[in-house]
Amino acid sequence: MNGVLKTAVLAILRPLVRYLIGQGWTYGALADTLKMVYVAEASKHYGETDGRTLTDSRVSLLTGIHRKEVRRLRLLLEEHGERPMLRHGANIAAQVVAAWVSMADYADPSGQPKSLPLRSEASPSFEGLARRVKADMRPRAILDELGRVGVAEEKEGVVRLLRHAYISALPEDRVAFLGENVGDHLRSAVHNLEGGEPFLERALYFDALPAAVLEEARPELYRMGEHLLREAHQRLNTAESPEGPQRRLRLGVYYYEEDAAAESTEEPAEEPAAEDEPHA
Repeated sequence: MNGVLKTAVLAILRPLVRYLIGQGWTYGALADTLKMVYVAEASKHYGETDGRTLTDSRVSLLTGIHRKEVRRLRLLLEEHGERPMLRHGANIAAQVVAAWVSMADYADPSGQPKSLPLRSEASPSFEGLARRVKADMRPRAILDELGRVGVAEEKEGVVRLLRHAYISALPEDRVAFLGENVGDHLRSAVHNLEGGEPFLERALYFDALPAAVLEEARPELYRMGEHLLREAHQRLNTAESPEGPQRRLRLGVYYYEEDAAAESTEEPAEEPAAEDEPHA
């Protein structure tokens, strides 16, 4: 099991480490960050044992990190928290875009998000959309944020959506989304490894598709993914809201392609195969 786990960890870390090297992160910088993660996870998930509070010595034993360093990192985590959040303006703007592309009131007869007057009492408006999302920012500030990243524009009091998703060009936003999305994907996969009721975690896999097939199909695959997310948002957003406990949800879609690996043998290649990975 340790060999298989090591292979999986290497597969997870390689693209991240490649990016970190490009950003000037050395091994030492990543190692310092990993120490904080080890201390945070040990404290959170291996906390109280037999009703006793987890001590620095116990965390040191679980993680292999020196007790004095454990103490320093635990104080740092208490002071600053352990989960950097997506920039507030970006988070609110993303919620507004998600509602705009999924709510029937804001769609034209063909189902596409329609242009909205900035404000109107007689018809759906951008300000009304911001209120429905319960945004704690002024609609003008949200609109300025959408305009800044090229997602929407206003002309003569009418707001038009330019992209059907909040995709920011700001590096800090992209990195924050990386942490949020990949982090929850890994939480889902680890949850399934640990047993219990499994989460949805599946992928469609082809190892040798002709490049021309992908060139033709890629735009349609993107549309299919966007359609799934739009329908899911619509379903959840229109559901009844009974009193009771609240839960956090993330449903994601991702896509990746690269050149097929060169065959190491002269035997004829097998026919392209598709695999729906049954990881949940």
